[in-house]
Amino acid sequence: MSEILKSHKLDSVCYDVRGPVVHEASLMEARGEKILKLNIGNPAAFGFKAPQYLLDEVAENLRNADPYSDSKGLLSARLAIVDWSRKKGIEGVTSDDVYTGNGVSELIVTLMQGLLDAGDEVLIPSPDYPLWTAAATLAGGRPAHYVCDEKSNWYPDLADMAKKITPRTKGIVVIDPNNPTGALYPRDILEGIVNLAREHSLILFSDEIYDRLLFDGKAHTALAALAPDLFCVTLGGLSKSHRAAGFRAGWMCLSGDKESAASYIEGLNMLASMRLCSNVPAQYAVAAALRDGSADPDLLPGGRFWAQREAVMAALNNTSGLSAVRPEAAFYIFPRIDSSLYPIEDDERFALDLLKEKHILIVHGKGFNYMTPDHFRIVCLPEAAELTRAVMEIGAFLEHYKQ
Repeated sequence: MSEILKSHKLDSVCYDVRGPVVHEASLMEARGEKILKLNIGNPAAFGFKAPQYLLDEVAENLRNADPYSDSKGLLSARLAIVDWSRKKGIEGVTSDDVYTGNGVSELIVTLMQGLLDAGDEVLIPSPDYPLWTAAATLAGGRPAHYVCDEKSNWYPDLADMAKKITPRTKGIVVIDPNNPTGALYPRDILEGIVNLAREHSLILFSDEIYDRLLFDGKAHTALAALAPDLFCVTLGGLSKSHRAAGFRAGWMCLSGDKESAASYIEGLNMLASMRLCSNVPAQYAVAAALRDGSADPDLLPGGRFWAQREAVMAALNNTSGLSAVRPEAAFYIFPRIDSSLYPIEDDERFALDLLKEKHILIVHGKGFNYMTPDHFRIVCLPEAAELTRAVMEIGAFLEHYKQ
């Protein structure tokens, strides 16, 4: 039988959060080797569990979840998301503007498939959450990466963003709070992005999946709340804030100038209908989750997320050749390796060599479309002591590592 080849559409698509280095880690585990996985934001794997009231809500409605829901989702879930959007300052969202998804991931792919023709461009941050770049590429578009500047707390460089806009640009992707850097964007940066979108008639895609994972009393500003006159798509979900990644309960809501986007919305409706509906049992958790306005104790001083962030930052500050901008949100840190001390040409090879020697699994910076090979991402989900040990092990590895 002749060789069966993958589609050429996948030639430029990568998702290294679960890529070749992760595959090697799986082989090592199969041989009985223990791996510390700092590669993926999967809270339950580290003892963070979904709250009992979500489990109860799903269990109580399981018998009602037999049939397909509306292709956009259960009305109860969509109305809760409408109310949540209003509390965030996003006006004009109705239940018809809300789409539930099997996680935000499915919706990102839907958004790019429905928008991009061959050669169309979309602005995506660097570093990014790589699914945005992969989805745009798979849809036939061209991702144009704008710089997020480490020297400015990883905030988007508005001048660089403006330079990347061309007649083929269709929209701007904003990931706030940011993955992989943990940055939380201030209002003036968001207003600058809105002004660029307004000037060039661009769609705003705001990935806000971490909007409830904020440290130090910080507040999140919804991008769409600053752009009531522009067509915006805001994405959120329960995977991270409610430790319910396996539920695959995400959503997107449309706001602003929906009239100008009527054709695009028609396409989104078609794509939503083609997959029938999202996971119905998990949709029953949405309303209960969004009614819960209590403070997250894990984010407060002494809580697990807070303590784990503090542990990683303290360990980095005490390790020669490693540094990081202190994250204000989410549960990621994006450390920098001092290239004058430890020159690295291939950061994927660095991640693989670290895995093999120290049994620590990270994601290299290029996996987030950050092209300088001197960064990697740490997921701050293990216990503080384990994270401290991991950073010390990475520092010890660098002391003798050569490429």
